[in-house]
Amino acid sequence: MCKSIFLIGYRATGKTSVGRRLAKELNLRFLDLDRELEHRQGRTIAELVAAQGWPHFRGLERELLVEVSGQPGLVVSTGGGAILHQELWPRIKEAGLVIWLFADLDTVGARLGRGRNLKSPRPSLTGRDLVAEAAEVMAAREPLYRAGCHLAVDTSGRTVNQIVARIVALAQGFSGDPPAPPST
Repeated sequence: MCKSIFLIGYRATGKTSVGRRLAKELNLRFLDLDRELEHRQGRTIAELVAAQGWPHFRGLERELLVEVSGQPGLVVSTGGGAILHQELWPRIKEAGLVIWLFADLDTVGARLGRGRNLKSPRPSLTGRDLVAEAAEVMAAREPLYRAGCHLAVDTSGRTVNQIVARIVALAQGFSGDPPAPPST
């Protein structure tokens, strides 16, 4: 069976939508890490964080990442903060192809605005406005995403089908070399 594909990136960059479509295209099983964690815990991430805090949530997220990194044949949509588990990324990069989905701040802001009615929105990390928070967190995590991936794909202004086609094309030519820096 083939290795897994891990989609990383900030929220609203398309990890779940692209992951579902990519799994279908490649005939692999799709796993949304956040939804799986909510299912196992019987409550939303917002409820988990409110009740037990971010450190508890991150611990659960880490355990699930370790578990799925040992399973082949998956397309895994990670949470935006999964990259913070830096000690796991060498293992994850060996377990499969890691693709960083990124988008410009205008795109992320627009997608977050459209997603305010999501069934299970993530709680704020900083307590700030969504766009201000996105700018701050994206800037802080960019070096981690860049170092933690094999390939990077800009999702700004692209449809899910266009992004999936781009990933499939890049993955077919993937040699294991570090990715070229994304254009901004």
